[in-house]
Amino acid sequence: MNPSETKFADWMRVHLGILQRISRAFADPADQHDLLQELMIAVWKAAPAYRGDAAAATFVYRVAHNRALTWRRRWGRSRSRAAEAEREAARDEAGTGADPEEAALLERLYAAIRALPPIDRSLILLSLEGIAYADIAALHGLTIGNVGARLSRARTRIAALVKEAEDGL
Repeated sequence: MNPSETKFADWMRVHLGILQRISRAFADPADQHDLLQELMIAVWKAAPAYRGDAAAATFVYRVAHNRALTWRRRWGRSRSRAAEAEREAARDEAGTGADPEEAALLERLYAAIRALPPIDRSLILLSLEGIAYADIAALHGLTIGNVGARLSRARTRIAALVKEAEDGL
């Protein structure tokens, strides 16, 4: 393997989880695999531009987040695909050994995250990754206080959306 292939393989080994969570937060279940592939391609294409000024995780996250935003604007509003995704998710849950209640709760959580505005969605994902507020602020060009306030409001909104979904069951 050449050095760029090695770097990409190393990044995917370490940061694939980030890409999977971004695809899950930005796409309905039926589209998550497609978005994940697009995120990987975007990181592959952007890898030569990495200068080492920031952590590799920050670079991968920024590239993937920007690509997910573009993808969401282009493809993310298809309602028929969402209905198909729900049927597919139900089939998948029935065929796996995963706890159905836990899987349903996790899907309600990600559905609530998908309902947030893109910037708040990104902030929540970074927070879930354990990224410090200062790093999140630098990544998005916000103040640390603004990051904290937005995250607090986003968490409240997610909790309300998950509760609404549970009450509707």
